[in-house]
Amino acid sequence: MRRLAIPLALTLALGAFVSPAQADRVARTAECQGDWLPGTPTAEDVMKGEISLVGLPAYKLGKDINWDASPYKNRSWEFVFQSLRWMGTLVVEYENTGERRYLDRATEIAKDWVAGNKYGARGTQPYVWKDHPVSLRTQPLLCLSRHVNEGWLKDSLAVHAKLLSDARLYKKGHNHGIDQDIALMGIGCRYGRKDWANLASSRLTGTVKLDVDAQGALMEQAPRYAVYVYGRLQVAMTNMKACDRKVPGEIAERAEALKDFIAHSTMPNGYMVPIGDGSAETEPKMDTGTPKEEVRAYRAGYVFGRTAWGKPESAYYSIRFGPGMKFHGHEDHLGVTYYAQGRDILVDGGFHSYEKSSYRYWTLSPEAHNVPTVVGAGFRPRTASKLVETDYGKDRQAFKLTDKAYGVSRTRSVLVNHGEDLMAVLDTASGGKKVRNVWRFAPSLKVVSKGGGKVVLADGKFKVTLLQLASCDRAGGQKVERGGKLGWVSPTYLSKQATNVVVSPAAKSLLTIVVPGTDSPKVSCSGGKVTVDGVTFSAGLI
Repeated sequence: MRRLAIPLALTLALGAFVSPAQADRVARTAECQGDWLPGTPTAEDVMKGEISLVGLPAYKLGKDINWDASPYKNRSWEFVFQSLRWMGTLVVEYENTGERRYLDRATEIAKDWVAGNKYGARGTQPYVWKDHPVSLRTQPLLCLSRHVNEGWLKDSLAVHAKLLSDARLYKKGHNHGIDQDIALMGIGCRYGRKDWANLASSRLTGTVKLDVDAQGALMEQAPRYAVYVYGRLQVAMTNMKACDRKVPGEIAERAEALKDFIAHSTMPNGYMVPIGDGSAETEPKMDTGTPKEEVRAYRAGYVFGRTAWGKPESAYYSIRFGPGMKFHGHEDHLGVTYYAQGRDILVDGGFHSYEKSSYRYWTLSPEAHNVPTVVGAGFRPRTASKLVETDYGKDRQAFKLTDKAYGVSRTRSVLVNHGEDLMAVLDTASGGKKVRNVWRFAPSLKVVSKGGGKVVLADGKFKVTLLQLASCDRAGGQKVERGGKLGWVSPTYLSKQATNVVVSPAAKSLLTIVVPGTDSPKVSCSGGKVTVDGVTFSAGLI
């Protein structure tokens, strides 16, 4: 077990007052003065021997640091712990205050880490040298290298560069690849290794073109990662300029195009729509500007639409299709979410964590999303789907999507009406097969009545109605689960809440109508037309 002693008298011996003039004599470096540091822990937390990572409770390092520590058996915690960014807070604090005790402690931690975590050594945990901890760890080590010129540190950075250069370990077309290129560029520029800097620069262009398409959509299938990628591309471009390198036009253009994608995937309440591995508490906290269109379909597999920009009460919806599941995606094709009248109505199962648990794998499954299934047919994972028809109107939009995720064609048409808010969804399958669908409502909505093909949910005075028709007749027999097998949602990291999920009956054609703001919509269906509270549309939707 590898441990590091913390001298008990450290703060007493080194905590003398430092004047502003003394602090100003410490060079502030580009490697340290960035936004790469996590919000927690603070430098003072680290000095006290206490670190809080990925939102989990603070872990006491104690007198010794155990580099094999995994107090919560959480993969994300392990990776962040091994990134050493928490150590980097001390170097930044040294630059900002001039107090030598911060640098001494950072040096002590880093030197012990290097000694106890040799690459390939027996006893070194395998996750220590995975691609992402390697790339993220480079930043605090480079920051430290600006103030500590010792062989052990330079040698360790050379080992990092060797791994970052290895094509077999490179994550092309992924945010990890971007981080690898940023790290390799940093080491190359720091030590005058043009071969490393050249490789990082050439790889980055290819990775960005795969990760962000020409429309500006992120290809990782979780919109919240677009914010991370945008921020990392700003770092990459800044570093390239600092290294006297020209930023390739395609990198700059696609980074700029990401802003529109981020804007469209942000709901009227300011939070990003939690699709794929995305938490419902993600706020972009960046200036995206206001796109020209209220509705945008992305070839990467998204439709985002709203009533109007800048209005919290605006309706908002998302629809999924596109390439089969990969990276941070879920099996959510043909799935929808719906936000109206200032609140979530239909939500996905959400993102719980990256832990290898049965619940995590359930959140990836079709059952955790508002999708149709084909009765009696087996699901085929990672099947692509297509957006085959669109009808754009100012106050109404309609879309048709299809795939063969169950071996036969399943088709979903979606209509969203604005002003008089409603969403209508028509599900069918080829070959005379029957379909069934599930509808996951926001946890705050509770069932108040059910029967005759109608389910009413409420949150205080606010009510929402779900109606289902089969060939213009009411389709009764809905089941509601809260908890159990289906009735769950994970709005935030490591959270799990019971929520109401409506399971439809099976039918060859199933029309679902969701009407927010009422428990008694007037609905009629005849002659191929459906009317809901005076709003009329085709029974085929599109």
